Amino acid sequence: MYRSKQLLFYNGKPVQIIVRNYDSKDFDELIEIQSECFPPPFPSELWWNKEQLNNHVTLFPEGALCIEIDGKIVSSLTGLCVNFDPTHPNHSWAEATDHGYITNHDPNGNTLYIVDISVRPAYRSLGLGKIMMQSMYHIVIQLGLDRLLGGGRMPGYHKVAHEMTANEYVEAVLAGKIHDPVISFLLRAGRMPIAVVENYLDDEESLNYGVLMEWKNPFK
Repeated sequence: MYRSKQLLFYNGKPVQIIVRNYDSKDFDELIEIQSECFPPPFPSELWWNKEQLNNHVTLFPEGALCIEIDGKIVSSLTGLCVNFDPTHPNHSWAEATDHGYITNHDPNGNTLYIVDISVRPAYRSLGLGKIMMQSMYHIVIQLGLDRLLGGGRMPGYHKVAHEMTANEYVEAVLAGKIHDPVISFLLRAGRMPIAVVENYLDDEESLNYGVLMEWKNPFK
């Protein structure tokens, strides 16, 4: 099981964090984090429920990570293993994750698929999302998987959809012409886009698009 203590510096002062696997005692806090991270118009029915979280910690506990500061859970990252064929990338988030229940977790899969990443807004300046992503890269290497993969939201796309296609939007983010809070974060965390997918997620801000972004295992 994963457990790592680190020191971050916030306003010049050291802050200790613990990166660890989450478990059943954390469920209420994890649902609270979801409500903070995905307020309306994001559908509240897509926040975690306890049945989903229980599946996470029983079917693939290695892929259930969180960060704790002063005894408080401030962020989480969840994954499962799937078989992914890069020549046929199209799928929805619901198909890849069984609507977040991960009953399709495949212990023999070749890809660690990110189900969700959430950081409380008050803690986002600490770079916790990147730390969690790097921790999940460790899991990819430990398990000998080909890649880490997941679909990123494109929450800024609705503002410019009348001017450009979804692919053009991603290209503009890559070129540094547009900053997207999700895609730009994933780029900083080491992920690279491989495909834009229609009807990836019921997400008004992204106009239901998602961009698949991967990190390849450098030892494969």
